[in-house]
Amino acid sequence: MANKAKLHPRNQHAEGYDFVRLVAQTPELAAYTISNPLGQPTIDFQDVGAVRMLNRALLKTHYNIDFWDIPDGYLCPPIPGRVDYIHYLADLLADSNHQDIPRGRNIKALDIGTGASLVYPLTGQSEYGWHFTGVDIDAAAIKSAEQLCDFNQLKITLRRQNRRENIFKGVIQPRDAFHITLCNPPFHASIDKAAKGTQRKWGNLGKGHSSKRNFGGQNAELWCPGGEIKFIATMVEESREFADQCLWFTSLVSKRDNLQPLQRILAKAKVADIKIVDMAQGQKTSRFIAWTYTKKDQRASFVKNAGT
Repeated sequence: MANKAKLHPRNQHAEGYDFVRLVAQTPELAAYTISNPLGQPTIDFQDVGAVRMLNRALLKTHYNIDFWDIPDGYLCPPIPGRVDYIHYLADLLADSNHQDIPRGRNIKALDIGTGASLVYPLTGQSEYGWHFTGVDIDAAAIKSAEQLCDFNQLKITLRRQNRRENIFKGVIQPRDAFHITLCNPPFHASIDKAAKGTQRKWGNLGKGHSSKRNFGGQNAELWCPGGEIKFIATMVEESREFADQCLWFTSLVSKRDNLQPLQRILAKAKVADIKIVDMAQGQKTSRFIAWTYTKKDQRASFVKNAGT
């Protein structure tokens, strides 16, 4: 299956899925493989089991993850789009490091809402060798992430956020220093809006009424009071407390219309710089917003010294 829009040039999935290679690495995928109208191999992306098996094959083939699974009902992330975020974060760090992408475990990344899938730490560690700290409020998600680390013998730090109203508070410790934070925030403002969004998606697929989600997702992964803007606004407010402990704070933004109010919030926070990065993924364009309190002439020093 070829992607309809260009992924990041370093994205291993930019030319689509090599099903021959994927099935060779994960033979179980063959049972889910079908042909599209052009006779090319693909899967039924409305089939939860097929999506999960494809992810398992992609993570094993491209990122050396021998075992991957998630509990039923948890978010099953589309790998190519998630990895794009990682690659653009690497570019962001390169911009702060004389255009040289920093690699290795001295580079510290904080993944807010890491989820049961642990997708960002798994792929980011494989691609760039960074050390990830994954945070989640869901105990079952943290348990799943711990099992993935154990099965694959990975050194990823996992922390439970115990207070729903907090994001960075309680998980960033006094001696921590992070080069980058990342987050795929819950974007619906209520459970009703999340349900309506799911129904619109199935309607667009011509499948009529259904409450099922082909990529799954728990409530905490999909909605929070106030929706995406409120969540990121809280993130911005808390980031001020940790301005000296992190070079770049970032978050995905699902709706372009949310960028303007978020930029106003960041301006009030008196950040040193704001960047908005567009990412082309399949049939849509996504984006993330990034902000830093570190002045431009001090960023390379932060990259060099933090985490050592």
